[in-house]
Amino acid sequence: MLTLYNSLTRFKQPFKPIHEGHVGMYVCGPTVYGDAHLGHARPAITFDILFRYLRHLGYKVRYVRNITDVGHLEHDADSGEDKIAKKARLEQLEPMEVVQFYLNRYHHDMEALNVLPPSIEPHASGHIIEQIEYIKKILDAGYAYESCGSVYFDVEKYNRDHNYGKLSGRNIEDMLSTTRALDGQEEKRNPLDFALWKKAAPEHIMHWPSPWSEGFPGWHLECSTMGQKYLGEKFDIHGGGLDLLFPHHECEIAQSVAAQGHETVNYWVHNNMITIEGKKMGKSYNNFITLEQFFNGDHPLLEKAYSPMVIRFFILQAQYRSTVDFSNAALQAAEKALQKITDSYRRLQNLKASEKSSIEMPDFAEACKEAMDDDLNTPQVIAQLFEACKIINSASDGSVSLSAEDIGKLKDLFKVYLFDILGMKIADEGENAGAAKAFEGAVDLLMEIRGNAKAAKDWTTSDLIRDKLAALGFNIKDTKNGVEWSVNK
Repeated sequence: MLTLYNSLTRFKQPFKPIHEGHVGMYVCGPTVYGDAHLGHARPAITFDILFRYLRHLGYKVRYVRNITDVGHLEHDADSGEDKIAKKARLEQLEPMEVVQFYLNRYHHDMEALNVLPPSIEPHASGHIIEQIEYIKKILDAGYAYESCGSVYFDVEKYNRDHNYGKLSGRNIEDMLSTTRALDGQEEKRNPLDFALWKKAAPEHIMHWPSPWSEGFPGWHLECSTMGQKYLGEKFDIHGGGLDLLFPHHECEIAQSVAAQGHETVNYWVHNNMITIEGKKMGKSYNNFITLEQFFNGDHPLLEKAYSPMVIRFFILQAQYRSTVDFSNAALQAAEKALQKITDSYRRLQNLKASEKSSIEMPDFAEACKEAMDDDLNTPQVIAQLFEACKIINSASDGSVSLSAEDIGKLKDLFKVYLFDILGMKIADEGENAGAAKAFEGAVDLLMEIRGNAKAAKDWTTSDLIRDKLAALGFNIKDTKNGVEWSVNK
């Protein structure tokens, strides 16, 4: 049975959906005011793996990933300029023009990483009416107040009745004693109170009418509102990066309890950070490398370009709750490891079956299932695939023999766990697929000519083809199953 680490309970627990056979999953998506970086890739890939595995287990999954295109205020205060509006003002564009430009680029990067699209991708700006109605419920329940045209959540009052800080484990008294005095806080009763609705300044580009003012919703509100709209008042999984646990997800819990009288989410799942020299990689630290820069190698910190599949494999080599530290050495090690799996998979396609196997085949599929059931332990799945590669390589060089049944099991293993669940791609696809196929066909033709020359004992032609290809960077290996070739990276 699948177990997931629940950030709310702080331990792994068996996954049991609210509605049998159906799973509702909400994941915090990007704020689209800049290019996606490696830090954005990790939650996208983490929850892509969970989405894929839940579907593999037979669940019908409604996967909602929101797009923040309004209301994303400065992180440490409910003041400051909306980031998308700021970008629009500086570049003299419409805010939605900024949103669409970067959203298109985000989708392109996700497609390159083989991240499946969600079932629904709602925009915060498309749900202003629902957010206003949600605020009214919180006001009616007595956990919010209006001040100078803005509406704030009353954290202290909520904490008296419930427990603000239960997700992050924080104590409200400690938070109050360490909260800095910030500008623009005079409207609040308490410095911890967060904005549900902000009155727009005259120069603010993005604003909507409401009962309180011409303004815009606070950042935390959109996920509570859209989660309820598309998944109901109770749903199974809410995910996101660990940096969202506080204050974003903590505030979501408070909002849902205040508006509905009960919590909304059964399992809170958070992926850990990607770091660079021990610091979180992100825009706020000005140490991020965009995914496009990884793909083309155009960044001072990169020694070379790395393909999308190398980036995906690099991330999956660590369990999603572990920190991953960026380095060129780590990425190049991931590239070599992926190449080894790729080479073994290609050898697998050419294996000739024996009447029976000379070894007892381990149950790799069961071991991979146990690893995935154990809180999505992708490193252990990869370890099992490497063990399978050892057997494939031994069969390829003639050290062991495999039956047709065992070869079929290995092919199924790669299909299910490497491709379907881990989401890796090996064959060249897309706009270069035709060229790649022609390239492989040409090399295979040379291998066939060389094989014919060897059979005819025309060693001059055979050696010439081998030596010329080696000079061009090809590795040629003769095996009992035929000739293998690969290109040096």
